[in-house]
Amino acid sequence: MPDQEATIPGPSVEVVDRLLTRHLPEWRGLPVAPLGEGEDNAAFVVGGALVVRCNTHPEPEERSRRVLREARLLRVVATASPLPVPVPRLVEAHDGCLAYDRLPGRPLLGLDLDRRDATWLGAALGDLIAALSRLPVERMAELAGVDDTPPAEWLAETRDLFPQLAAAVPDRHLPAVLAFLDADPPPPADQLCFAHNDLGIEHVLLDPDTWAITGILDWGDAAVTDPARDLGLILRDLGSSGLDAALTACGDIPGLDRRRIGFFARCALLEDVAYGLEQSRPAYVTNSLRALQWLFPAHEPAGASVAGIARPRSDGSTRSDR
Repeated sequence: MPDQEATIPGPSVEVVDRLLTRHLPEWRGLPVAPLGEGEDNAAFVVGGALVVRCNTHPEPEERSRRVLREARLLRVVATASPLPVPVPRLVEAHDGCLAYDRLPGRPLLGLDLDRRDATWLGAALGDLIAALSRLPVERMAELAGVDDTPPAEWLAETRDLFPQLAAAVPDRHLPAVLAFLDADPPPPADQLCFAHNDLGIEHVLLDPDTWAITGILDWGDAAVTDPARDLGLILRDLGSSGLDAALTACGDIPGLDRRRIGFFARCALLEDVAYGLEQSRPAYVTNSLRALQWLFPAHEPAGASVAGIARPRSDGSTRSDR
């Protein structure tokens, strides 16, 4: 009989129940429900008040490393952030899980925003970016690592995603998308600083009654990196008024320029369309397609393809315009 690789159970309600029994017996017996799952983590809520977040990497050692890293990082970030962040009350490296008190509020993704909301939200997130950028770079590099992925690599990965998302792009925006994929990327940043590195509105909690930001979630990608990445997500999600307010709040972070910010915004838009389609997360698709109007302005449909990529038809066939 051929050898079979041992399977490692993924995060589940049962895994969370066992963790509570061992480490937080006062929470045992309270209802446990899935809270959400992303590319790297699955989260559960216990009794409506405690979040247990488990890394989903298939290698146990890597799961442990990531969870320990994130727990140390959150404790440092909590001392500097002007906005609430989760602070671990339990770190279980063996299971790749950590637990923290649930922050109130709802994810900003899916809430109705207008131009005024975008301005004050952009300012608040700019304050956060500025505060994080002031943390010592060498210390944060040791704690969180360095993400110096060059724009050329971002563009190559975005081009690879195009076939699976192309059918979702309205024809009037397609020429601008193809032109972006055919253009040269901007040069890398001259200077890096510590940043959240995934500051999309899906990770921003808001009190729907007071419209106060109640938390910033998911620090698993935080790194010493190009701050234009987070500002690009603000541009994607909040538009130019949100970006303007964020840049004003950021102050004198060196090396920021709108070309690189716009580049990351466009890559992130296309990436989230692909992710939303693949994972059946329509809110991600809707949010990103909404941003087409300011990141990929509409033109009359024109036959085009990029580097030999043919746009799929809705029936699964392809349309080649070369």
